Amino acid sequence: MIWKTIEHKFKSCLFIFGVVLTIISCKDDNNNELRIYCAGSLARSFEEIAESFQKENPRIKIKIEAYGSLEAVRRITELNKTPDIIAVSDYKLIENYLIPEYSDRNSILVSNSIVICYTENSADKEKINSDNWFEILMQEKIRLGRSDPYSDPCGYRSLFVFELAELYYKKNGLSEDLKNKKNTFLRPKEVDLIALLETGNIDYLIIYKSVAVQHNLNFIELPDQINLSNPEYDDFYSKACFYIKSENDQKNTICGQTILYSYTVLKNSNKKEYVKKFVEFLNDSEKGGKIFKRDGFVFF
Repeated sequence: MIWKTIEHKFKSCLFIFGVVLTIISCKDDNNNELRIYCAGSLARSFEEIAESFQKENPRIKIKIEAYGSLEAVRRITELNKTPDIIAVSDYKLIENYLIPEYSDRNSILVSNSIVICYTENSADKEKINSDNWFEILMQEKIRLGRSDPYSDPCGYRSLFVFELAELYYKKNGLSEDLKNKKNTFLRPKEVDLIALLETGNIDYLIIYKSVAVQHNLNFIELPDQINLSNPEYDDFYSKACFYIKSENDQKNTICGQTILYSYTVLKNSNKKEYVKKFVEFLNDSEKGGKIFKRDGFVFF
């Protein structure tokens, strides 16, 4: 009877010990995991960078979550989410919404430009070029895709392109006509629209050049004066603005500027050593930089 009691207690201890080990193991897994929010247009590059990084650092796990950049920022400021790093497609989002309460530093990562994508099945694909693109898009039969400006910077940058085109081509009312065009399909982030383009549900898509390159899409490049890629035209770009309503009903104005992606490390991250290693890998021209350049970005 005594031996049975001892055996029972021993098994109980083993069970408890096993549970404790499991808890410790899970806790260790969580401590070894870096959570990264990134813009949808960065997702493919970040996934590959994370995979390459983990080959060199097998103990560190990387979890990538892709959102429209505005949505990613709001998950932190309004939903109290706590990633270690956030990378957005407009550096001003970090400046305006995260510094100084949530982060201390804003680091420029890559640049991009706006292009118009199409497929072999797109209507009037043989006619469209960098001079007449707005005339083609305005046709009633043409189905156009762009991302939601309240969720994604590519969305309000598309509107910047419309405004700048009106000024550049001297076409009064062009911006409003393009903005209110029928047969326009909006989605939360630009990469959500690729499937619509590839399946023929839309004819043209306003998107980043990097996304077009990564998905092997046909595209036409727009003049530097309106494609948001050339710092020489920042004064001209700034003539186009968009108003983002904040949670306290104040309006934040974002105006056109050369497209600059950036990232920041959140103050609440308790994995500084792992973050430092990842950031070094991200900024290495032969590691993260090599992947960014191959994916159509201009790497800083």
